[in-house]
Amino acid sequence: MKKIILFLTVIITSVSSYSQPGNSFANVPRMRQIFHDNIRKAQDDIIHFHGANDSAFRATKNPDVNNQLTQILNSRILAIQLRIENDTSFNDADKYKWLRSVYELLTEFTNAYRVNSIKGTLLSELIIAFNETMQLEIKGKSLIPIIDRYDWQVVALITRNIAFKNGFNSEEANNAIILKTCQRFPENIINIVQQHPNVPFADSLLAAYGHSFPENIYNYSSANNAVGKLIRNSKDSLINLICKISKMNAGRSYFPFLDEIYHNRLTMDSISKVLDNDDEYYKLLVATEISYAGRMANGDVPLVMPILTQKLKAKAVEYYIDEINGLHEIENEAKRFKKLEHLGAEELYYLSVVAEDEIYTSSYLGVYKRIFERMTFADAERLLRNVNYDYYRKFLKMAAGFNTLDNFMSSMDRDTADALMKKFVTGLDKNSTLEDAVDVADSYASINDARIKNIIITRVTELESQFDTTTNKRGATIYRLLHTIFSSIDTASKVDLTKQLNIPSVYIMPNKQLQDSVTGTIYIQLFFYGDKDGANIFADFKNTFQSSSNWKVVNKPDWIEVSTTKGTPIVMFANRALDELKDLDRQAQDKLISYLDSMNINPTITIHRGHSYYVKSTISQLPVSSKVILLGSCGGYNNLSDVLSFCPTAQIIASKQVGTGVVNSAIINIITEILREGKDLNWPQIWKDLYTTFKTPKDRSRFDDYVPPHKNLGAIFIMAYNKLYNIKGAEE
Repeated sequence: MKKIILFLTVIITSVSSYSQPGNSFANVPRMRQIFHDNIRKAQDDIIHFHGANDSAFRATKNPDVNNQLTQILNSRILAIQLRIENDTSFNDADKYKWLRSVYELLTEFTNAYRVNSIKGTLLSELIIAFNETMQLEIKGKSLIPIIDRYDWQVVALITRNIAFKNGFNSEEANNAIILKTCQRFPENIINIVQQHPNVPFADSLLAAYGHSFPENIYNYSSANNAVGKLIRNSKDSLINLICKISKMNAGRSYFPFLDEIYHNRLTMDSISKVLDNDDEYYKLLVATEISYAGRMANGDVPLVMPILTQKLKAKAVEYYIDEINGLHEIENEAKRFKKLEHLGAEELYYLSVVAEDEIYTSSYLGVYKRIFERMTFADAERLLRNVNYDYYRKFLKMAAGFNTLDNFMSSMDRDTADALMKKFVTGLDKNSTLEDAVDVADSYASINDARIKNIIITRVTELESQFDTTTNKRGATIYRLLHTIFSSIDTASKVDLTKQLNIPSVYIMPNKQLQDSVTGTIYIQLFFYGDKDGANIFADFKNTFQSSSNWKVVNKPDWIEVSTTKGTPIVMFANRALDELKDLDRQAQDKLISYLDSMNINPTITIHRGHSYYVKSTISQLPVSSKVILLGSCGGYNNLSDVLSFCPTAQIIASKQVGTGVVNSAIINIITEILREGKDLNWPQIWKDLYTTFKTPKDRSRFDDYVPPHKNLGAIFIMAYNKLYNIKGAEE
């Protein structure tokens, strides 16, 4: 920013003698006066772009830069206008042409700025480039240097300006523009070359492109067009290798190992030997993933690493996880997990982390157990070292979510555990996504060890202070939000997240906000499933409300309607738990959803009743009107980000581990009774009251696995971060 200010100051000083228009054009012919008036209007349109009363073009959040950009707009354009009028070598036609080109320059800038095709801060550079191009054009010199010298966004406007169309209409200029475009948009090189296959540098462009986007080269290598021919005739060794693999029958199975083959660390023959053995092929994928993770940690980005990871996940899910998930009802554990018998600790580690979205709670616990059974070392931290800390935050987050983190941390010495927790929360700003930060937030609420929690929040506080003194605003935001959210868990700190983070309340859901704006009725939708447990769960739900004088049950062919007889009007719609093998439960859900749509009924509370393997189905059908969501299934806590993608501000209740009917029923009963009485849902108080209703240690332990909205830290973090960055601001 300081460099921008200094640069603009120099420009302003050099043109200060032209800063006041006065009556400079009073004596020019009327037609040219119209052009000058239009130029003045175009300048005003830029200045007032963000507000009719603005006196400066608000391109940035820095008033000094904005004022200097505005002064350049006024003074430098005036200098060009005066030059046009005072140059005796220009005839009237020349002057009309140049004045029109100035007007076009300003209007095209405004249009481009409106659609985010040019940064506001490039206005000064655009005006300077125009003036320089004008001088070259007048002197009859080549305009090619302009293409090389200026930003692509500036070049795009200059090259299509009416005054310079002839100057940029040569083969040399066209090639220079194409090259500039490729440099600015390297991801589009293959499309650009497809439009201009005869440029002399097409082969070198595709070679460079191949090293950054090898999968696209693979996809285009057999194309029957000019690009496909260029790829097949390339002299680049990597392009040649990609073409060779693409011609193989099982090319997609070799392609994830492209980097290893290219650098002679693997041969085609060695891969061929394991293609027909699922265990050995999976092990090779894992070994390569570990190698790539180590290289990534050292700043080396392997070719097609995302492709390798995709293949690893696909193999893990399709060959292992789908089977052990499908055998969830088998009590014989050895039979259920037999497919894992040839995998070591590291291979099992990847089964858990890459299958986060698919793995059932019982499947995860079975995999976790076998990781420790097959570790050949006592220190659990060595497992993370063995995989080069690949996905380690995901592993720790899942361990926390499934209540195995305390066990994992106890399997290493205290100093190692402390160092691991510090590492866990360090460097969260380096990832381009929020995934690591959300994983840390999710994990914190699930950690029971007070000492470990203290290590985490102390490190977060240190990092927050460090980032406050840097220009890394993203890092500062991440750690400030985490510090605030973590502090809210400590009831003594009395942190109000709603006020601190300016987000919708996570402590209270007002009764009024759940009511339909027309009828005043609260609508609740429940999803039941037709497995062998589903029918019993549905029957228990129906009997509970059927036996109460405060409620009545109306039976429909595919669902039931449970409504209040006194108090606040509430109607619950629950699809019948019909036979899943015939897909009748899903059909019942579809019919109920269609009915609700036809009656313009928008549920504000959604409840999932069923095992964890059904939760994805419920989430995919979530009404966007949902404001409170109960995921009453095993491991529902691990689906928070998916829920928020449908309902960004919903308050979510979920289980970290085993969802149980007794807890789900208690939560549903207390919520519906509070709402029936016309009261608001106060989550801290509800959780306090619920705890007292569970008398046995077993039931209280199960209830402890449920996370209320005000402790769903990952969801709160996403909500707060999006609140801060959803609004598009001016350029930095």
